[in-house]
Amino acid sequence: MLRIRHQRDRALRAPLTRLLAGAGALVLAGTVLGSPASAVRPELERPVAGTRCSEFPADNWWHADVSGLPVHARSAAWLSHMSTDVDLHPDFGPSYGDGPNYGIPITVVGKKHKLKRVSFDYSSESDHVRYPVGRDTKIEGGRGSDGDRHAIIVDKSTCRLYELYATSTNGRRWHAGSGAVWSLKKNKLRPDGWTSADAAGLPILPGLLRWNEVKKNQIDHAIRFTVPTTSQAHLWPARHDAGSTSNPDYPPMGARFRLAASYDASSLSPYAQHVVAAMKTYGLVLADNGSAWYFQGEQNRRWPDGLIEDLKTIPASAFVAVDTSGLQVSPNSAQVR
Repeated sequence: MLRIRHQRDRALRAPLTRLLAGAGALVLAGTVLGSPASAVRPELERPVAGTRCSEFPADNWWHADVSGLPVHARSAAWLSHMSTDVDLHPDFGPSYGDGPNYGIPITVVGKKHKLKRVSFDYSSESDHVRYPVGRDTKIEGGRGSDGDRHAIIVDKSTCRLYELYATSTNGRRWHAGSGAVWSLKKNKLRPDGWTSADAAGLPILPGLLRWNEVKKNQIDHAIRFTVPTTSQAHLWPARHDAGSTSNPDYPPMGARFRLAASYDASSLSPYAQHVVAAMKTYGLVLADNGSAWYFQGEQNRRWPDGLIEDLKTIPASAFVAVDTSGLQVSPNSAQVR
């Protein structure tokens, strides 16, 4: 069986800044939110492996508990265009011969790492700083891959996150489709309309499932996933869209989906149950165009085969879209109430 790679059609990635037409796109569907304080669980915030850096502050949108949020007014319409007749697919771990190199790798560097210039295809929406790239930089799929070739780099001395899309090098010069930089200590978003290394203009790192957090049952964030077709719209805190249709019945970038509390995972392995619990609490985030219901994790040769197989049995039909707009403190910040 041939695995479909998740790649963006960059020809469609114009810097569209509009949100879905109609007031129904961002309303709370007539439901009042519960206690704002219940949205954040700071006690679960974990550092990035090999550093003392957290994946953004504890009150960041990625860490928000969405288990009690209302179903989005457009949930049913979006799901009707998202191939919900399939099961989820873990886009990492052993699969179709890709073995331990399947997944998005994370490179950790220190303050003495050499910084280099990177040129970009989408230069006007990329951050023009020097990036800590070199021979040690891990690239998704390897440097000869024809896939997305993401590079995720964390400077442990500054807790600064660097992300690149379509990364390439000839040994001296570095080039990428786009590049983005964040401080992991802040909730600041990119300018609205700007892409990142992800089509939604969001960071990739906080949406990656990692083996250590699964093993220790310490998953405290939403998980990034893809679907084939999205609308030409994005919802806060997403900053960019890459859709091929203006039809608002297709999901926008940044839409968040929650696994039904009634979904029974008792037959799955304990590790798989940890992931299921996270999907019920924090949900999935639509962050790119790609294969239907593929969700992303780190590259790690320790991913157990049994866990991966269990995760392939979770039905897409068990999810609903939730409305996170009521958590917004500021349109230019990922901080939640």
